[in-house]
Amino acid sequence: MRLCKAQGAVLCSQLAHAGRKAWTSTKGAGPSPSVAPSAIPFDADWTAPHELAPVELDGIVAAYRAAALRALRAGFEAIEVHAAHGYFLHEFLSPISNHRTDQYGGLLENRVRMLLRVVDAVREVLPESQPLSVRLSCTDWIEGGLTIEDQVQVARWLKAHGVDLVDCSSGGSTPQLPPVGPGYQVPFAEKIRREAGIATMTVGLITTPEMAEEIVRNGRADLVAMGRELLRNPYWPLQAARALGHDIAWPKQYLRAKPVL
Repeated sequence: MRLCKAQGAVLCSQLAHAGRKAWTSTKGAGPSPSVAPSAIPFDADWTAPHELAPVELDGIVAAYRAAALRALRAGFEAIEVHAAHGYFLHEFLSPISNHRTDQYGGLLENRVRMLLRVVDAVREVLPESQPLSVRLSCTDWIEGGLTIEDQVQVARWLKAHGVDLVDCSSGGSTPQLPPVGPGYQVPFAEKIRREAGIATMTVGLITTPEMAEEIVRNGRADLVAMGRELLRNPYWPLQAARALGHDIAWPKQYLRAKPVL
């Protein structure tokens, strides 16, 4: 942590619960059974999770709060609550995985209840100066699942509960793969930013400096996240800065290789 900060990095801890996707007999590892809002397996070869009773949800909210406190003590300067990709909090949001008939099921304002409880618990311990983001799957890519219109409303509620940024992804409630292409999730971030009035981050097959710059410059999202491209090329930020004409600091060990702009 000290080394990262000494290089000018700002670290964010992502808090996640895998829910029904935690494990099955042939995938993953964990306690038996996994837990979820409803006893619906993720896929045919996955075991059915334990459907949590309302009193059991209190312990999970407390666990998120405790995890946020640990992250702060470790020195993280921001926190993201993962509510996407078919994991626990997304399972409550999506009608694909949430068939409850109590205060946590049915209408969207009920299905969002668990996420808002977690957000409130984390925001309570997070200093006001430190940002809180939430990762959402902006569509389930399947009929009867979550839509971008649903998630615009969820983003409005998140903003009212002290969330600073929505990290816009998609999918994960079913094994069905989305129709991917360069920047395919940018329209979700753009719509939530415009209609919910909250800062957004976009991700998904964004690989060139020019593409990332266009997204931010034109107000389609406030931040661009990258994953696989940085795994392929960890020096991408240095190369992107040069391509866009910005002179940024290089690690001193690399200075002899730094090109002249």
